[in-house]
Amino acid sequence: MKISIITATYNSAATVRDTLVSIQDQRHTDIEHIMVDGRSSDKTLDIVSGFAHVAKIISEKDKGIYDAMNKGIGMATGEVIGILNSDDMYTDDQVLTDVARAFEDPRVMTVYADLQYVNPDNPQRVIRTWRSGLYQKRNFYYGWMPPHPTFFVRKSVYDLAGVFDLSLRSAADYELMLRILLKHGLTAHYIPRVIVKMRAGGMSNASLWNRLRANKEDRLAWKLNGLEPYFFTLYIKPLRKIHQFIIK
Repeated sequence: MKISIITATYNSAATVRDTLVSIQDQRHTDIEHIMVDGRSSDKTLDIVSGFAHVAKIISEKDKGIYDAMNKGIGMATGEVIGILNSDDMYTDDQVLTDVARAFEDPRVMTVYADLQYVNPDNPQRVIRTWRSGLYQKRNFYYGWMPPHPTFFVRKSVYDLAGVFDLSLRSAADYELMLRILLKHGLTAHYIPRVIVKMRAGGMSNASLWNRLRANKEDRLAWKLNGLEPYFFTLYIKPLRKIHQFIIK
């Protein structure tokens, strides 16, 4: 089973090597690694060129990270597609083996797992752990979502449900998963272990203003799909992060 992994980069020289190594070292051998660069001005492309496993590289101006992801999806030829950003990494060399095993069941349309946020300068230092748990459709109404870097889908899912909505700046991943899992009701398989380490930070949590904007976009994500959340859904969603600091 070919798995296409898409990595969006922009001036990512400080972190992209860890991402590349974590994919290069996978024991699953049928991997198509696609790098979509936003025309970096640092050493990002020099670093990428040193990894022979990278199948495709483009470097051009884009409209942001979700536009880059959409470009990668358009280039992907694998049966399954995953997205691993340039400050994330897989936890071990068995990750894609486990993902491929889950997709051996033809009824499985999507796969997700757990994620750890780590110190940006020391990835061995865990800050919090995102335990996803088993999926039920009602979960979204209680503020649930899977960690997007752990989310793998069959290519046919993108053909059916579409790609990232570029009208959203920080919630396009949430909207996409809401569309795939809740609106279209496609199946989700949970791998109950941490498969991705993500450096702490991120646009939606960088400031109170960004958090408020993210909440507004989360509400729009429901509206775009013709869905109606409970009155408390989008207030619970950020509060669900609190327990992540406890179970690390």
